[in-house]
Amino acid sequence: MPRIIWRGAISFGLVHIPVTLHAASVRRGMNFDLVDKRTADPIGYRKINKVTGKEVASEHITRAFEYAKGQYVMLADEEIKRANVESTQTVEITTFVDQHEVPFVFFDTPYYLAPDRRGSKVYTLLREALVRTNTIAIARVVLHTREHLAAVVPLGRLLILETLRWGEEVVEDSAIDAPATAKAAGVTTRELQMAEKLIADMSAPWDPGEYHDRFREDVEALVERKVKAGRTHLIEGEAAPPKRLAAPTSTEELAALLKDSLRALPPSERKRKPVPKRPAGKRSDTKSVAKRARAQGR
Repeated sequence: MPRIIWRGAISFGLVHIPVTLHAASVRRGMNFDLVDKRTADPIGYRKINKVTGKEVASEHITRAFEYAKGQYVMLADEEIKRANVESTQTVEITTFVDQHEVPFVFFDTPYYLAPDRRGSKVYTLLREALVRTNTIAIARVVLHTREHLAAVVPLGRLLILETLRWGEEVVEDSAIDAPATAKAAGVTTRELQMAEKLIADMSAPWDPGEYHDRFREDVEALVERKVKAGRTHLIEGEAAPPKRLAAPTSTEELAALLKDSLRALPPSERKRKPVPKRPAGKRSDTKSVAKRARAQGR
């Protein structure tokens, strides 16, 4: 079970629902260290004064806010803490909106909300009410000493707390040029029907297990090969760059591409097949690679 981030409550009107908050996502990027390629010595991080070029000790560094070009107000950590919103550990629901009314671009980070301290009944009541009315709750919540806008969304047997971006954080899209309708773009009814058929033929149930971070797996495989080969710097030939597909420039080209796409799907394979999962024990582990590297004297 994911660790509990905090215990608090969902609050709307006079209703108080005891809940626990759990992380619902994890970031798994590739972390690379900087080293001197001549000696493999690690390269440290130095804080440099951009004017003098000299290194600055940590005790002489503070935060500052640039209120005008080149003009700063210095802020001590204690001042920033006093300015922060006090953590109430309450998901304070302010309104309910239709579940399709909030665009995806506003959604940021998900968390699991679980019932706590005999709050199962009222928790279930809120979840089922949201499902029956096809609504989600908009709320305010303080996480990590910062206030967030959030949405409480039913998902199966759980409620999800999804932090939202503030309105000023979402870039206005009115300046981006794109046809507003199919007619404005010159799309014909026949082309639209073929595109819909192609989508139907390629459709399958959502299974996140079918998808993997191929970049991470390829880099881990590369590290594995280098470890097995000793401290060699020889790398197998580079893969050819992916072929860029030109966008169709006419109705005839678009229709031909749609037809070719439909023909390319054999009748027996019209439904998308699951991507083969990596057999157990085959997926390389970064930590195990590091251990083997140390064992070989790297």
